[in-house]
Amino acid sequence: MGKIIVNDIFGKALIDYQLGNFIENITTYSSVSGKDMMELSWLFRTFHEMPLIEQTALQLCKGSILDIGCGAGSHTLFLQDKGFKTKAIDISKGAIKTCKLRGVENAILQDIMELKNEKFDTIIALMNGTGLCGKLENLEIFLKHLKSILTINGQILIDSSDIIYMFEDDFGDISIPENQNYYGEVVFEFKYKNEFSEKFDWLFIDFNNLCIHANNVGLHCELIQQGFHYEYLAKLTLVKSS
Repeated sequence: MGKIIVNDIFGKALIDYQLGNFIENITTYSSVSGKDMMELSWLFRTFHEMPLIEQTALQLCKGSILDIGCGAGSHTLFLQDKGFKTKAIDISKGAIKTCKLRGVENAILQDIMELKNEKFDTIIALMNGTGLCGKLENLEIFLKHLKSILTINGQILIDSSDIIYMFEDDFGDISIPENQNYYGEVVFEFKYKNEFSEKFDWLFIDFNNLCIHANNVGLHCELIQQGFHYEYLAKLTLVKSS
């Protein structure tokens, strides 16, 4: 799973944009969709520019809040301005520097799996938060760790997408490569200013599978909202013993 990024292409792009040195967007390459573009301006969006799923997640936040994979800090900034006690973490040095430049008060360079001895009322993992665990085989380890830093009445707000549609042909038939463990496991690579990042794993998971794995580690999974393109927001809470 996560480790502090050495070749921080993503972070370099964020800092350039924040300092007004924008020249180009990040080019992404994935094992599913090939070449695409990540617009840097999108990572600096305001609440009103966010998708409805993200807006809903932020409006559901309560108590002390941990923002995992905070990126440029847009979610944390909104919550901070609302008066919440927040902590934003990322494994990108450039992302954390950008957060601090934007005014995020508590932004820390940290791998979520190394965060211990703290408890939060709300944990948010947005912009396909399940991707942070990399592969399906890591999901329960990831969720179990989040559970360990959650207060007894706390909540995890996490989003993802069911990308099964990407394996559908013109006739509606699904064809998934035989060597693929789970169709939502994707390998990404970034390119920025002719530099390439290391390849990294990213998990998109359908809601039913998320529920199964969450339940396996003692978390109740509730569907909060569905988007217009297979994306959804889920809330995970501790299963109360009878």
